[in-house]
Amino acid sequence: MRRKQILASAWQNMKQRRFRTSLTTLGVVIGITAIIGLASLGEGFRVTIGKQMEQGFELNVLTVLPGGILTGVPSPFTNDDIQNISKIDGVTTATPIIQKSDVKLFNGDKTSKPLVMLAVNFSEFWTIYPDRLAFESGSLPQSIRNDTSIIGYNVQHPTENESFAYTGQNITVQITFRQTLPPRRENFTFNLAGAIAKSGAAGFINFDDAIFIPMDTAKELYNITNSDMIFVKIANPSYSDSVAKAIQNRFEGEEDVRVLVPAAFLEQVESVLNMLQIFLTGIASIALLVAGLGIMNIMTVSVMERTREIGILKAIGARSRTILTMFLTEATLIGILGGLAGIPLGYAIAQVMGRFLFRFSAEVTPRRSIITGATTHPLMEVSPILSLEWVLIAIVFAVGVSVLFGWYPARKAAKLDPVKALRYE
Repeated sequence: MRRKQILASAWQNMKQRRFRTSLTTLGVVIGITAIIGLASLGEGFRVTIGKQMEQGFELNVLTVLPGGILTGVPSPFTNDDIQNISKIDGVTTATPIIQKSDVKLFNGDKTSKPLVMLAVNFSEFWTIYPDRLAFESGSLPQSIRNDTSIIGYNVQHPTENESFAYTGQNITVQITFRQTLPPRRENFTFNLAGAIAKSGAAGFINFDDAIFIPMDTAKELYNITNSDMIFVKIANPSYSDSVAKAIQNRFEGEEDVRVLVPAAFLEQVESVLNMLQIFLTGIASIALLVAGLGIMNIMTVSVMERTREIGILKAIGARSRTILTMFLTEATLIGILGGLAGIPLGYAIAQVMGRFLFRFSAEVTPRRSIITGATTHPLMEVSPILSLEWVLIAIVFAVGVSVLFGWYPARKAAKLDPVKALRYE
């Protein structure tokens, strides 16, 4: 028999047993629906999480921390350290920062909650985060005075309908000095140059709950000469690893340093998400394997029902290979039909889950970061992504499972003795 005849015969046999074929195909549809639904939803979730994390971590900014910061005994960086880092190939800007906590602001009868004070070189620091540090009011002064200050969004808006201070206004900054026992508090007057728009957290520093003052002023107030950390901007995120290694080599033989590389962190997160996606898809594949058992069962019954027909075909000269091909063609058609029906159905279900499942879970999601304390925006919606790769994998997997589980009944049919088959009732 020719291939077209075998295909036509297989299709005709399936049409004659429509109900049974439909139930068998439904098992494949369910399996492919589960695979495509979880795969496309997982891919969309991975991309969405990646974009959100890129917004929280500028990939072209490295943070250099003293090695002792985790033990509570940091070794501050000197100006020479900053100059050495700025000379590394691929580094465009290296700027120091001093971070102090337990700072309060006063403006008339208004009092802020405890804030973080960030002492920076304004012109350099704003080149590190030009987009994140956009001004809501005011602007970066051309000439930085010792009493210049800039406040974050949450400081400027303690409540929704209230502003803490206006541009050009003097505010009182209360600083707690913990170098002395007991700790002492002193008030200083700063002029407000402006307030930045809502920017969120860059790494582990939340700019919305901070006040910025000049680096030289902080060194004078705290009677220090060194800085707590260094922010390094690189020309391209692909230089992250090489620049990080070069920075660590600069401090070889001295106190160890830690370099936070956002790109490496994102790669680890993506690796975990990819493993999770594969795990969920593997679980979904079990449904397709169960459907394969159904295919084997139904086709075994079909062989028993068509034993006499098989005997007649063999009596008129049909080879065992032809009989085997006929049954495997039926299994293949079941896999193709189930795959083609399951792919759009799985993607549609993923769309529904992506729209409503995460919106429901957002109601119980914490609204504040446990790291920065910043207000977070729960993931409300995920757009599933269906790639051509997953479509092809689904079709091949469906056909492969169908052929695999259809092999036994097909081989059983091919090995039937024609004389015994003709006598079969």
